Amino acid sequence: MEINGKTRVCGLIGNPVEHTLSPMIHNTLAEILGHNMVYVPFLVEPGRVAEAVTGAKALNLLGLNVTVPFKSDVIASLDEIDDLAGNIGAVNTLVRTESGYKGYNTDMEGLYRAMTGEGIRLDGEQIILLGAGGAARAVAYLCAVKGAERVYMLNRTPGKAQTVAAEVNRTVGREVILPMATEEYGKLPEGKFLAIQGTSVGLAPHVDDVIISDDSFYEKIHTGFDLIYSPWETRFMKLTRAHGGRAYNGLKMLLYQGIIAYELWNRVNVSEMDARIVYEKLKGCFIDAD
Repeated sequence: MEINGKTRVCGLIGNPVEHTLSPMIHNTLAEILGHNMVYVPFLVEPGRVAEAVTGAKALNLLGLNVTVPFKSDVIASLDEIDDLAGNIGAVNTLVRTESGYKGYNTDMEGLYRAMTGEGIRLDGEQIILLGAGGAARAVAYLCAVKGAERVYMLNRTPGKAQTVAAEVNRTVGREVILPMATEEYGKLPEGKFLAIQGTSVGLAPHVDDVIISDDSFYEKIHTGFDLIYSPWETRFMKLTRAHGGRAYNGLKMLLYQGIIAYELWNRVNVSEMDARIVYEKLKGCFIDAD
C-alpha cells in the first residue's frame, strides 16, 4: 500500500483500542479492492469523545468506527443519525457528510448477516438472550424487528432487564421481550431455543467463566451464538455442543459489521468471496495461536 497525498483515513475511536482487529478488516479490504485508504485505531480518553469527533472533522477523516465506552455518548456530537441507530440508542459507525458525520449502527446488521450465513433464523423463533447491557439491548431489538416470537431476556439484575424489555417492546409495538432473573431459567417453557450470549462473561482471559453452568439449561438449546470471539470457543459454546446443539462465536459478526461500515464509507458492495478472504485472515489470529 502506498500512502500519498490522496490517501483517505478511517479509524476506530474507543478505550481501550489496543486489542482491536478492525485494522486487519479494513486495510485488507482496501488492499483487495484497490482503494487508497488506511485505517488506524485512536485511543480517546474518557469524556473527550466530542473533541475526537471535532478533530476528525477538522482533519477530514472519511469515517470512524466507535467502540466502548462511546457508542451512546458519541450521538450528541453527530449532525445526523440513522433510524436504526436511534432506536437502538448506540452508534458504531460515523460516515462523513458535508457538515460533519452521520451515525449508523452496523453491529446488528452484522450479527444478522453472520447468523443467516450459518442458517440461523430469527423469524418465529423462541430465543433466550443472556444479558441486558448495551449489546444485549441491541440484540433484543434486532430479534424483535426480525420477527422473533418471544425473547426471554435473562439478567442477574431483573430490574435492568425489565427496563430494557419495556423500551424495546414499546419501540417495536408488541410484547415480545420477556424479562427474567438469570436464576429463573428453570421456569423457561418446554421446547428448544436459540440462545444468544450477549455479555462479556467468558471473554479472555476469563475463559472458564459462564453465566449458567447447569446441564439442564443447555439441553434446551438447539443453537448457541456467543457474541464473544476470544477465546475461539467459549465455555458457553462448549456446553452447548456437549448437549447436542450447534454453537458459533462472534467473529463473523465482527467481520460483517466492519464490512458494512466499509461499504458505507466507500459506497461499494463487498462480495462474499472477498469477505471470506478477510474472515480466513481473522480466523488465523486464533487458530494459529492454538
